[in-house]
Amino acid sequence: MKIGTPKEIYEGEARVAMTPDSARQLQKLGYECAIESGAGVAAGFSDAAYEQAGVEIVKTAAALWKTADIIAKVRQPVETELKRLTKDKTLISFFNPGGNEEGLELAKSKGANVIAMEMVPRISRAQKMDALSSMANIAGYRAVIEAGNNFGRFFTGQVTAAGKVPPAKVLVVGAGVAGLAAIGTSTSLGAITYAFDVRPEVAEQVESMGAQFVYLDFEEEQQDGSATGGYASVSSPEFREAQLAKFRELAPEVDIVITTALIPNREAPELWTEDMVAAMKPGSVIVDLAAEKGGNCKLTVPDEKIVTDNGVTIVGYTDFPSRMAAQASTLYATNIRHMMTDLTPEKDGQINHNMDDDVIRGATVAFEGAITFPPPPPKVAAIAAKPKKDAPKELTPEEKKAKEAADFKQQTKTQVTLLVIGAVLLLGVGLVAPASFMQHFIVFVLSVFIGFQVIWNVSHSLHTPLMAVTNAISSIIILGALLQIGSGSALVVVLAALSVFMAGINIFGGFLVTRRMLAMFQKS
Repeated sequence: MKIGTPKEIYEGEARVAMTPDSARQLQKLGYECAIESGAGVAAGFSDAAYEQAGVEIVKTAAALWKTADIIAKVRQPVETELKRLTKDKTLISFFNPGGNEEGLELAKSKGANVIAMEMVPRISRAQKMDALSSMANIAGYRAVIEAGNNFGRFFTGQVTAAGKVPPAKVLVVGAGVAGLAAIGTSTSLGAITYAFDVRPEVAEQVESMGAQFVYLDFEEEQQDGSATGGYASVSSPEFREAQLAKFRELAPEVDIVITTALIPNREAPELWTEDMVAAMKPGSVIVDLAAEKGGNCKLTVPDEKIVTDNGVTIVGYTDFPSRMAAQASTLYATNIRHMMTDLTPEKDGQINHNMDDDVIRGATVAFEGAITFPPPPPKVAAIAAKPKKDAPKELTPEEKKAKEAADFKQQTKTQVTLLVIGAVLLLGVGLVAPASFMQHFIVFVLSVFIGFQVIWNVSHSLHTPLMAVTNAISSIIILGALLQIGSGSALVVVLAALSVFMAGINIFGGFLVTRRMLAMFQKS
C-alpha cells in the first residue's frame, strides 16, 4: 500500500505530516511513500531530500489523493479534500470530530476510514502517538517566546550599574502539557512563575519545576484526572467564582499571563475577563493558547495580536506549532509513524484496522461507512495521581509566620526544660560520684548534647557523600578525645586515641569519596 502526504492548504500552515526520516521508517514497514511537490518546503524539507529517502514526488494534490491508499496530513481536511476519499482509503489527520459533523457525514458517505490524531487516548501505551501532547509541548514553549518578544523587558531580575531590574511575574493557567512546557521555559528564563490548575494533583509537578502553585481557599471534592483521560473537566459554579476571584487578585501583580485551559469537545472556558485585563499594568502580555476554541481571555481575537486601551498586548495566534515548523513536523511525523506501526503488526505494508485495540478504536471516528465517534471509554484508564483524602491546606504567608513563631517558642521551651532536668541530674550524680569520674562524665554529656544539636539541624538532603563536608561534625569527637588523652588513666588514653583515629578516617574518607564522585561529573 502507498501512504501519501499532500501539501497543507490551510493559510499559514507550514507543517508537513511526513519527513524524510519518517518516510524511511514507513518503508521499513512495507509501505511505499509519496508526497506532493513542495509540501515540506515551508518546514525546511526539500523535494530533493524526500527523493533521497526514496519518496515519490507527485506534482498535484489531486494526483496524490488518487494514487495513495493512506493519506496523512496535519490540519482538519476541508470539503474538497474529503470528497476525494473513497471506500478503500484511510485518512489520518487532525479532524476535530466534536465540531465537524459535516465532515463525519461526508467521510461516512464515502465509506472511508478516518483516524483523528487528537482522539488518541491518553494511556501509557499510546504516548508515542499522542500528537496533541507533541504539539502542545511546542505551543507552550513558543508561547513564552512570543510573550517575551512582546513584553520587551527582562524575564530574570538583574542588578546593574544602571539600576536594579525586577524579575517578570508570569502566571500560567492550566498545567497540562502546554502549561508545563510554558512553566519550564518561564522558570528557565528566570521569571517568578505562578501556575494554576483545577486538578490539585498536579501541584507537585508544578512545584518540582520551580513554579509556585496557586491554591484556592475553596473546599470541593477533587476530581480524578483519569476519568477524563487526563484532562480537566467542567468545574462547579462556586469553584469558578472562587477561581475568578483569585485571578482578579493576581491580575494587577503579574506581567505575563499564558492561558492553556481546554476541555475536550467543548469551547474554551472564559477565565480571564475584561475587568482582569483592565486591572493589568501597561506593557503586560496575555498569550491565549486556547484562541482556536474561542479563547480563555474575553478579549482574545483568534489569529490576531491586539493592544488594549490600557496597553495590554493580547496574542491570539492559533499556529504556535507551525511557527516552529521543522520541529513540529518531525514530532508529528513520528506520531504518525508510530500509529502506522500499530496499524501494521505484520510489517507487510498492509493495514490491519483492529477495532478491538483500545488505541486504534479510540482514534477512529469513521469506519467502513459508519461514524464511530464518540468512542467507548478505554479499558485502561489514563494514569493520574490519586488525590489525597486529607490533603493539607496551603497556609497563607501570615499563617506560616505564626506557625513558625509558635514552633520556635515550643522548641525553646522544650530545650530549656531538658537543660534544667539535665542540670539537676548532673548535680545529683556529682554529689555521690568521685571527682575523677565527673571530669569524664561532664565531657561525655557535653559532647552528646552538642553533637545531637549540630546533627539534628543539618538538612536531610545534606546527609550524602556529595556533601561530606558535614563529616567535619566528627571534629567534635576529636576535640573531646584530645581533652581525654591528657588523663592519667591508660585505658582512657587508649580509648581517646582510638576515637581520634576513627573520627579522622570519617572526615578524610568523606572528602576522598566526595572528590571521586565529583570527578564523575567533570567533562573529560
